Amino acid sequence: MLVAALTFAGSVLVALVVVTLVHRVVRRLGRRSDLFAGLARHAHRPALVVAVLVAVQFSLGVAARGEWRPAALHAVGIALILAGAWLLAALLVVAEDATLARIRVDVSDNRHARRVHTQITLVRRVTVVIVGVLAAAAVLMTFPGARAAGTSILASAGVIGAIAALAAQSLLGNVFAGVQIAFSDALRLDDVLVVEEQWGRVEDITLTYVVMHLWDDRRLILPTSYFLKTPFENWTRTQSALLGTVELDVDWTVPVEDLRQELRRALEAGDLWDGRVCVVQVTGAVGSFVRIRALVSATDAGRLWDLRCVVREHLVGWLRTRHPEALPQVRVHDLPRATTGAGYRASDADRGVGGADHRPVGPDRPLADADNRVFGESADGQERVQAFSGPDQRAD
Repeated sequence: MLVAALTFAGSVLVALVVVTLVHRVVRRLGRRSDLFAGLARHAHRPALVVAVLVAVQFSLGVAARGEWRPAALHAVGIALILAGAWLLAALLVVAEDATLARIRVDVSDNRHARRVHTQITLVRRVTVVIVGVLAAAAVLMTFPGARAAGTSILASAGVIGAIAALAAQSLLGNVFAGVQIAFSDALRLDDVLVVEEQWGRVEDITLTYVVMHLWDDRRLILPTSYFLKTPFENWTRTQSALLGTVELDVDWTVPVEDLRQELRRALEAGDLWDGRVCVVQVTGAVGSFVRIRALVSATDAGRLWDLRCVVREHLVGWLRTRHPEALPQVRVHDLPRATTGAGYRASDADRGVGGADHRPVGPDRPLADADNRVFGESADGQERVQAFSGPDQRAD
């Protein structure tokens, strides 16, 4: 009995010393390598448990005697299987973290990086689930009764599989949808989406649900199958830059060209505009009001929202201060007097209907005068013409 106790204590002590020494070496190497740092952080505890269980199993096999020995060996074997699965899952997590560390997402064009992050994150969860299932199966196979029942279970696997698939149809659908989302590139981590009239960022993607971090810090949780059945807007599918509109209903006397030039001055004075699109157009002229649409651009959705609010506030203040006659109003005077109102100017008549200048952009016409077209004239507008004119047509 004394020999068995000494063998048990000595083997456990040797295992602890070996794992501790290896851990110190790995931790020192981890100062210069992310891989070894991950090993020291994630694999130390499972490796320690595995080493102790191996030592215990060795001591039981060598020095233990008695009727309790088979039951003890069986229990230690089950614990060793579970600890080995824990260690294997930890090593997989370390490998995946090391891969993710090499892919930077803090750059301007990080679409590929976010796609890889999404795929690796889902693959990690799948591998952990597979390791857990295999460990559970290995534990069951250590029992003779479970091995005997395995034959009958395999014989009826088709029926059981059909019943299970029918019962868990929704769960399996979400799991398959999660895998499809990971590798179809329709949805990635940190993508900005509009779902159910809610605007937010994809915070997490699991095998069964997607977590969206909404703009007001709420969390919207949707099943993964939702994104395969329901249309949604992805604002960062190819790039994060976006266009936004600011619409104003004003009086017919509004000086459109002055408004156009004021918009450009306001955008150039701020830091939210990315310099791509600055367009003012009259999109409606029915009834008592004229609808003015200002189209602006920004590098991402958050800056675009702030830019639209700033532009709206600036234009409203500019109209109230400089052209109060252009504010919405209801006329009670006759048509001849209206045509000679304060908003009609000789310079507008010289330019043509609506005051638009149709001269091409060049030395005689500054860029601000071309801010009345979404398609064409500017470099970004020419690109948009090519995108929407079809593959067999070219912009003039």
